Amino acid sequence: MNQHFLTKNSQPAAANRQNSYKISGTLLSAGEKQQCTNGFDLDRASGQCLDIDECRTIPEACRGDMMCVNQNGGYLCIPRTNPMYRSPYMNPYSNMYPRPPAPVPAPNYPTATRPLCRFGYQLDESNQCIDVDECASESHQCNPTQICINTEGGYTCSCTEGYWLLEGQCLDIDECRYGYCQQLCANVPGSYSCTCNPGFTLNEDGRSCQDDAVHHYHLLKKSQLSCPFSCTRDVNECASENPCVQNCVNTYGSFLCRCEPGYELEADGITCIDMDECSFSEFLCQHECVNAAGSYYCSCPPGYLLLDDRRSCQDINECENRNFTCTQQQTCFNMQGGYKCLDPVRCADPYIQINENRCMCPAENPGCREQPFTILYRDMDMVSGRSVPSDIFQMQATSRYPGAYYIFQIKSGNEGREFYMRQTGPISATLVMTRPVKGPRDIQLDLEMITVNTVVNFRGSSVIRLRIYVSQYSF
Repeated sequence: MNQHFLTKNSQPAAANRQNSYKISGTLLSAGEKQQCTNGFDLDRASGQCLDIDECRTIPEACRGDMMCVNQNGGYLCIPRTNPMYRSPYMNPYSNMYPRPPAPVPAPNYPTATRPLCRFGYQLDESNQCIDVDECASESHQCNPTQICINTEGGYTCSCTEGYWLLEGQCLDIDECRYGYCQQLCANVPGSYSCTCNPGFTLNEDGRSCQDDAVHHYHLLKKSQLSCPFSCTRDVNECASENPCVQNCVNTYGSFLCRCEPGYELEADGITCIDMDECSFSEFLCQHECVNAAGSYYCSCPPGYLLLDDRRSCQDINECENRNFTCTQQQTCFNMQGGYKCLDPVRCADPYIQINENRCMCPAENPGCREQPFTILYRDMDMVSGRSVPSDIFQMQATSRYPGAYYIFQIKSGNEGREFYMRQTGPISATLVMTRPVKGPRDIQLDLEMITVNTVVNFRGSSVIRLRIYVSQYSF
């Protein structure tokens, strides 16, 4: 006999096998919508997953002489006459086992359900999810050349005026390259300085130059017309000639040309050309910046909608809008920028299907001895390049029995070592992403909970098959 398993006909093993694999999983999402696993319900006011009291919501959850006891993420049925003992496991696919001596479960102490917050939020003293200010707490990962700007649920690394972000570094903008000065330009870190050629004077705007001879020319012209000895009346060139392509500003003895917003003055001081705003900063648009004559606009990829701020993109929920091509047998699963058509769960032999997303391997089947007792299917989506380390999924056992302890591990699907399981308590663990994952990509992880019971010399496992759909973009 294997030292970790009892024989097939051993009733403590059969009873313990049924009750040792009640597991639940909670999706920890960085997006706006949080999903809850079976046994929990989403409180829309607080955005938290709260336990469902099945003893109140399910009519006749326990029948006969059994009473219902609510658990975190599930419930138990125990005898009314002696609640310290539980009845033997009855398999609906086989005859009832003879009644064995039943182990004594741990007392069912009432526990408060601690809500879970989305990534970038934390619980305050009143158990409400509030934004984490990564900039104030200095938990951000901005480079020393950058400045941190806190946002709801995250932060942004930006640069000061005169610099632009390139490959994570703030680099000086060469304003001289874009014709900020009319004549001579000297670039300096974070700024620029304009000067004029000999015979020209820098105007008050600090950019344009005025020919010293222009003033004398106008004086001579005016003297020939009306004032041969002295000139005091200015000639308004903008009203008579308007030499500028766009706007003309008259000055005493001369004029200046000005451009409309979105244009900049050429070196000749007269012509206006379009300014490419998209080349100045990569933060103008969340996705793509499109330059236009005198302006620019932002565009979003297919599957997204441009928000009212005219720069941010929001996912279109094709499943809610029923804008999908899934068959009647398939389930529409929304993800950032698109959707997936999920086929119904089909249980491979020797497993049998007990609900829409759970397969069970019956204890009396000899082929199930080395297999996980249950496989629970869960689906989640994730944006590309999500910051790391990041908690993305929580897994826990819903019941605990004397002499039993639990081991959590990733059984398969982690060949790239992008994830690991961190045990957070005696009956729970969290799936942590340690390396950024680029999309689009589909990942399937088998998360295993191993139960070891030293009282009845038992060892077995149950699996959550987590399917992660990584979107193409980081939003």
